[in-house]
Amino acid sequence: MIEFERPSGADHTRATVVDLVRAAARDKPAAEALVCGAARLSWAQFDARINRVANALLAGGMQKGEPVAILSPNSAAYAELFMGILRAGGCVTPLSTMASPAALAGMLADCGARLLFLAEAYRELAEQAIAALPLRVVALDFEPAEGDDYEALLAAAPDHDPLIPIDMTDRFNLIYSSGTTGTPKGILHDHGLRAAQMDRIALSGYDRDARTLLSTPLYSNTTIVSFLPTLAGGSTVHLMAKFDARRWLQIAEAERITHTMLVPVQYKRILDVEDFDDFDLSALRFKWSTSAPLRADVKRDALARFPGTLTELYGLTEGGGITMLAAHEHPDKLHTVGQPAPGSEIRLIDDQGREVAPGEVGEIVGRSPTMMAGYFGRDDLTEDYLWRDDQGRVFFRSGDMGRFDEDGFLILSDRKKDMIISGGLNIFADDLERVLLDDPDVVDAAVIGVPSEQWGETPLGLVVLRAGAARGADEIRARANEVLGKSQRLSVVEIRGALPRSSIGKILKRDLRAPYWVRQPA
Repeated sequence: MIEFERPSGADHTRATVVDLVRAAARDKPAAEALVCGAARLSWAQFDARINRVANALLAGGMQKGEPVAILSPNSAAYAELFMGILRAGGCVTPLSTMASPAALAGMLADCGARLLFLAEAYRELAEQAIAALPLRVVALDFEPAEGDDYEALLAAAPDHDPLIPIDMTDRFNLIYSSGTTGTPKGILHDHGLRAAQMDRIALSGYDRDARTLLSTPLYSNTTIVSFLPTLAGGSTVHLMAKFDARRWLQIAEAERITHTMLVPVQYKRILDVEDFDDFDLSALRFKWSTSAPLRADVKRDALARFPGTLTELYGLTEGGGITMLAAHEHPDKLHTVGQPAPGSEIRLIDDQGREVAPGEVGEIVGRSPTMMAGYFGRDDLTEDYLWRDDQGRVFFRSGDMGRFDEDGFLILSDRKKDMIISGGLNIFADDLERVLLDDPDVVDAAVIGVPSEQWGETPLGLVVLRAGAARGADEIRARANEVLGKSQRLSVVEIRGALPRSSIGKILKRDLRAPYWVRQPA
């Protein structure tokens, strides 16, 4: 593994997440720790089940730092496993339920997990991996024909704390980058990174009887960055097995939810619920958004109608530089993703690795106390991800393009790989998408580059229209092209019923591009 120095904010003398959760259970045994569907666990109950998970793993021969895989929707068992694996000194390896069977098998082979905790909903998805690999499978919510049953495994294990010593350099989790084909990269986080993130507990009120509602999957870092500080702060996590906008509102009202992390598409769907304004959300104090840019108009709507603060986070699962936009404090900066967070440093570089001039667009690189240990087993990919300044300090490349405005707020342009090069000119798809989304008939949009004999590639717009819209694709394109510069104009607009998105709301542009770039037979 490539070693590099992180900024000094990564204080390795602080408490680990494991220690903080252990202390929360000791201090608040009767308080509620976890709610998911009908399951409601006090801190004493949750802590005992975490201990049973840890002891079952240790009795089964799990070694320090060993990856233990989970493939399941959000559930109480998932939360128990997450914390129990850590308490046993293992490495939590939560797997994407959106992966193809081949990609899932590739992840399991790549990490070398010997143990897979599997839910009924994903038995078929896991069949290929189970057949090909020496996996021990534990059934979470079904009767296995052979193998282990989760509840039976826990019942046979003692509920005392194994008190495994944890160091900040020990493996914490292995998260595979979003990818529906091939084998995604394994992003390795250690306990030091997660401990540094716990600085947000008091700042964000996670230690003041917070009730955090999470509706994105636990295999996503988006979820984990709110899940962990809520538990480490001794508060209550509410997990939704599957997101539904109306159900989210019902839970938020009934449970007096104070904190939430939502991705942009969820904000839009919740705000679009017809009787949104009839729900009592007055308990909400903190709202967060990440994973993809939150459109300025949606921020504006959320500020007007949602109680509490609204903070957008820009960053990567790999870590590095982070920006924060406190939208409630900067209503004139809603088109940005904010300023570098405390302890974060952001630079912008060109294709040659040189810093760009103020106001110019460049690739975003950053460093902070929260930087991954590296890509698991791939020092070559890790090295490619690094940029070093003239002092030799390591920054992480984001692959995103952006520029700083005159006040130091970061404006995103596009993913570097999504940039369209037409006739030798760089076209940022994000600029075109904003124009399309300004059209009152357009509710969702994506712009991709497609082959062009004349220009090499040319921008194509894909839009979803509002119900009842009478205008056609050509009219949508003409309106957009009136606003766009000559070099940016859309060659074609196509109307779609929906755009493909990942489980955390990112548009899957690779899937959109694929049909246009298939090689034609000679």
